[in-house]
Amino acid sequence: MEILNIGIFLLMSIITNVNCINWYLEPNTHKCLKEDVQANVLVMGEYFVSEEFGQKVDYVIRDTNQHILSQKEDIPHNKLLKFSFITETADTFEICFISRVPSHQRGVKQEIMLTTKRGIETKNYEGIAEVAKLKPVEVELKRLEDLSEVIVQDFARMRKNEEEMRDTNEATNARVLYFSIFSICCLLGLSTLQVFYLRRFFRAKKLIE
Repeated sequence: MEILNIGIFLLMSIITNVNCINWYLEPNTHKCLKEDVQANVLVMGEYFVSEEFGQKVDYVIRDTNQHILSQKEDIPHNKLLKFSFITETADTFEICFISRVPSHQRGVKQEIMLTTKRGIETKNYEGIAEVAKLKPVEVELKRLEDLSEVIVQDFARMRKNEEEMRDTNEATNARVLYFSIFSICCLLGLSTLQVFYLRRFFRAKKLIE
């Protein structure tokens, strides 16, 4: 049983991906991170900003249409804060942190920590286990079942994208073929007209019979 638990934990560690990143934000600058997310997916995150006297940091999350999904000005320092939103369409989302320092003050770098989760990563399986009174192995199996569904959906989406790309390639190849045939016909027609024109010209000049 213990070996099974270890195997399940290792499998989940390999497949599950939680994005966590740390960096230092230069004063009076901004840094943006982008991530592709599918439709109807819950996205949750945590962020932390180190404290520097007189300096302020804002954050904002936008989609490609510049719609604001989450925003906070003057983030409290040295506190682990959270955000969450649900995507309506598959899109690329941008998370930006903006540093603001008064003009009379010399700014210093501030440490930013950001962790994002999406999909099954956001599920509270401990709470599910307490409500349904599940054993640890059953919880891990439930997690694997959900993960399997996500993988199947990803493969179905990849297959659909592959079919769309194939249809686009075939349509493009057909258009290129027709354009090539049209270009050849135009060249042949122009060459024929040029030959007749030169023959008539040379006959008019009595250079040929």
